[in-house]
Amino acid sequence: MSKLWGGRFTKKTDQLVEEYTASITFDKELAYEDIQGSLAHVTMLGKCGILPADDVEKIKDGLLKVRQRIQRGEHEFLVADEDIHMSVEKALIDEIGPVGGKLHTGRSRNDQVATDMHLYLRKRVVEFVGMLQKLQAALVGQAKANLDTIVPGYTHLQRAQPILFAHHLMAYVSMFGRDIERLQDSYKRIDALPLGAGALAGTTFAIDRHFTAQQLNFGRVYENSLDAVSDRDFIVEFLSGAALIMTHLSRLSEELILWSSTEFQFVELDDAFCTGSSIMPQKKNPDVPELVRGKTGRVYGNLVGLLTVLKSLPLAYNKDMQEDKEGMFDTVKTLQGALQLFAPMIETMKVRKEKMRKAVDQDFSNATDIADFLVGKGLPFRQAHEVIGKTVLYCIQQNKFLLDLTLDEFKQFSPLFDDRIYAVLQPEAVVNARNVYGGTATPQVAAAIERAEAELARTSEWISEYEAKSGLL
Repeated sequence: MSKLWGGRFTKKTDQLVEEYTASITFDKELAYEDIQGSLAHVTMLGKCGILPADDVEKIKDGLLKVRQRIQRGEHEFLVADEDIHMSVEKALIDEIGPVGGKLHTGRSRNDQVATDMHLYLRKRVVEFVGMLQKLQAALVGQAKANLDTIVPGYTHLQRAQPILFAHHLMAYVSMFGRDIERLQDSYKRIDALPLGAGALAGTTFAIDRHFTAQQLNFGRVYENSLDAVSDRDFIVEFLSGAALIMTHLSRLSEELILWSSTEFQFVELDDAFCTGSSIMPQKKNPDVPELVRGKTGRVYGNLVGLLTVLKSLPLAYNKDMQEDKEGMFDTVKTLQGALQLFAPMIETMKVRKEKMRKAVDQDFSNATDIADFLVGKGLPFRQAHEVIGKTVLYCIQQNKFLLDLTLDEFKQFSPLFDDRIYAVLQPEAVVNARNVYGGTATPQVAAAIERAEAELARTSEWISEYEAKSGLL
């Protein structure tokens, strides 16, 4: 079949140009969204009396048959078809004859492709909220199982103060909670219908854009036709949110890699999420978190790539905007792969409590509490800080830890020390002394877990509502 737009041209498109400009090799990912939008569009054309009812029913029946052929893998996506819109329309005309050519009445590929991507991302955002919620649930589960597990807390990757391992895990629950909030908020911008904006100026046909929006469950319609076809903010916003999600996954990956090393031995990842070495039989490599850490860079690249494409584009549509899809699809696939693996990896992770406790007992992370003890005795904090610094230096020189010192050894640094210092220095006492909202004390972490579980339930309600709205059910 000749090009659907070929009436203006006297020459056949150069083969290299055809291959270079075609997007069908990747935008075929939008096939179902393209048909979904077309079904709503033709329904609207019938409702407005722009197409007769018989034509509308033929087109709708034909579109459903094309969708079935795609589902069965019987539809061939050809470079000669240029893009998914032409591919579907040609298949429709093959199916029902020239009446299929009426489908494009009152619309352009410009507003059509924008609609497809809104439909596509709307579904993906809901899916990712669900995946993040499962990861949060896995972290909460491990936190509940480790409310009595004490681990060194770090700054500068140096042991700083003892904390509950549950408290450390709940920090990631908070991070992923912000990621969920960002996705939920971005849904508002995705949930807008561009269809009916035409190529850039609207259409001469008396269409009803709000009716089409209702058919597709869009919350609103783009106010300006130029903006409707040229806006890719919603994709940038998604890519930005995805980049932050990958940042958080990468940070957690780095900790899992460290914690599972021989030097730490704090956790052991299940064999199902590790691989071995082709030459060293003793190796158990944390390949999943390593790959997540590595793949984070490609998601960053996709974000920067689209921002670069958009930064100098005049209104309205330009062919440059074809570059908005491959990075988006790649980010979706990368994020899906990471999140699908992370929740079960966390669920099956073995926590080595005894190794964590040994690390806490053999460091100086309880030193700050000595300073607080002396401050409670009336010594200014800066002086107390100096006293403890000298005490720690003495311990290092004597190959001792703070709890190894006798009371006489303590008193050589300050007469304010008494027997109560030994209770103060116990890891459990150090942890539970920080009994402030958001702190590491057991009651505070337990309360944080309760709040997180309540938030998980609210997220479930959001998912249930928006799955139906986005056509995922």
